[in-house]
Amino acid sequence: MPTRHDIRNVAIVAHVDHGKTTIVDAMLKQAGAFAAHQHLDDRMMDSNDLEREKGITILAKNTAVKYHPKDGGAPITINIIDTPGHADFGGEVERGLSMVDAVVLLVDASEGPLPQTRFVLRKALQAKMPVILCINKTDRPDSRIDDVVNETYDLFLDLDADEDQIEFPIVYACGRDGVASLTKPEDGTVPADSDNLEPFFSTILEHVPAPVYDEEAPLQAHVTNLDADNFLGRIALLRVEQGELRKGQTVTWIKRDGTQSNVRITELMMTEALTRKPAEVAGPGDICAVAGIPDIMIGETLADPENPIALPLISVDEPAISMTIGTNTSPMVGRGGSGKGADAKSAVKDRKVTARQVKDRLDRELIGNVSLRVLDTERPDAWEVQGRGELALAILVEQMRREGFELTIGKPQVVTQEIDGKVHEPVERMTIDVPEEHMGAVTQLMGVRKGRMDNMSNHGSGWVRMEFVVPSRGLIGFRTEFLTNTRGTGIAHSIHEGHEPWFGQLVTRNNGSLVADRAGSVTPFAMINLQERGVLFTDPGTEVYEGMIVGENSRSDDMDVNITKEKKLTNMRAASADNTENVIPPRKLSLEQSLEFCRDDECVEVTPEAVRIRKVVLDQKERSRTASRAKSAK
Repeated sequence: MPTRHDIRNVAIVAHVDHGKTTIVDAMLKQAGAFAAHQHLDDRMMDSNDLEREKGITILAKNTAVKYHPKDGGAPITINIIDTPGHADFGGEVERGLSMVDAVVLLVDASEGPLPQTRFVLRKALQAKMPVILCINKTDRPDSRIDDVVNETYDLFLDLDADEDQIEFPIVYACGRDGVASLTKPEDGTVPADSDNLEPFFSTILEHVPAPVYDEEAPLQAHVTNLDADNFLGRIALLRVEQGELRKGQTVTWIKRDGTQSNVRITELMMTEALTRKPAEVAGPGDICAVAGIPDIMIGETLADPENPIALPLISVDEPAISMTIGTNTSPMVGRGGSGKGADAKSAVKDRKVTARQVKDRLDRELIGNVSLRVLDTERPDAWEVQGRGELALAILVEQMRREGFELTIGKPQVVTQEIDGKVHEPVERMTIDVPEEHMGAVTQLMGVRKGRMDNMSNHGSGWVRMEFVVPSRGLIGFRTEFLTNTRGTGIAHSIHEGHEPWFGQLVTRNNGSLVADRAGSVTPFAMINLQERGVLFTDPGTEVYEGMIVGENSRSDDMDVNITKEKKLTNMRAASADNTENVIPPRKLSLEQSLEFCRDDECVEVTPEAVRIRKVVLDQKERSRTASRAKSAK
């Protein structure tokens, strides 16, 4: 069969923070994608604000580099898909793999294969793709290259790789310096026999198969991603499997439900470096973008009108975590960050507070996010949103908050399944690296969460690696406590491991909440009196309302407190007047920490300026009546 030797399609997959985006930067620079005078940012592929802030890749993106072989042959286009390393964004990885013919597995020379390495590699091996192993960050002082290579071989064997897949080439690299070599360097050093990525490029050309096609086959192109443009509308990113796609051509659009309609390609674009440029034709194996089809969805096919043949739909793993997202129902809805009305008029103009606006935004998210589901609830202003993990849902809420939405977010829950008449819940494989002195604290922490230790290894460097299988429920709210117990030194990563029978009741938060019993402004006087009762979350002067949680109680039950109490002024000078007391700075909770902190009867109010935790039922008397009814029912 004919082969296109002028093109290669490859995805770079790895665990979080192993250096995928950095090595793609170096490839772009060394392939001459930018002029000498251009100012270049680090991690150019992480174009999203949230990606830059959090230092992780959230969306799969593609770029293309023109590689000029050293033997003077014709230039070869290498299409590179930069995929997220976090399993919560696994839908992006699955889409990325549907566009390529091989993967580069990037592994940190010190940390070795971690849970997400297992996740992305399993997907690649299931797709029967060849793998190139790249050991990155060889210059780390604690690198252990031989051990990491052996651990990777063990991982391939664990995942039932076939003989061809396990005979993979190995490249040693320092992505930050843009250096790669086929010769193993000493631990903790940059490869010495090379000063560029030439060995990496040549390995890709040698081991990534060129696209093969059938000259007689009709057009088939698979939609793998969506984008939007202010002028062109919705843009579909697709890979041409067979035939040719031309600008102005009429093609058959085969939808997810099997229905067909003829559409015209108004615009055709190909990626060069980080920009899309107009093109006239795209052939087999090309990754291109088309405009002109307003309602096209991921997984659909563009085919030949005379002989339309659909390609298989992209399948993704089932969601494991859900949370309820609804409109903001607190007394401060639409009133700005301080809660006061004075600055609210300007703030309310572009506020999105209605149920219709929230539902439209969730429907828009479904277009480009194949691993998300939105289900109706009993309430018309709230929806159950299901996703891969807590982080993926928190990122969605953070994006909506920045767009001006005001929301009420329920406590994250697990999505259960019924198998053979029994309730099964999702479980995670948790890999934890901690200094030896914190081993007991971590084991105790996982025991409370019904974690089962599967493996433990000590590399002799004072650090221990432990593997647990633990219910996903037990990991909601785990990270904050874990970092506290390990004094910020522990590293924890988890990956979805399937479903197991219900583990029973879990009690993960021992302390109750301090709940404001009236509306008003927080006073330093009240804060000083409450400091011994627990840890406070609010600053002096913050506007609060009845039912809002202002701190964590030092005991297990909730306590209603008056945090707006003022010092009564008299014309008598008290003997203690000169005694000064300091307000302890409050603990500020991020959106993720607030979601972790929630109990079942609590929720999080999210506005563009503030994140507040509150009781679902705000009225103190109503909560007391509900609690007494629950006790009498027992």
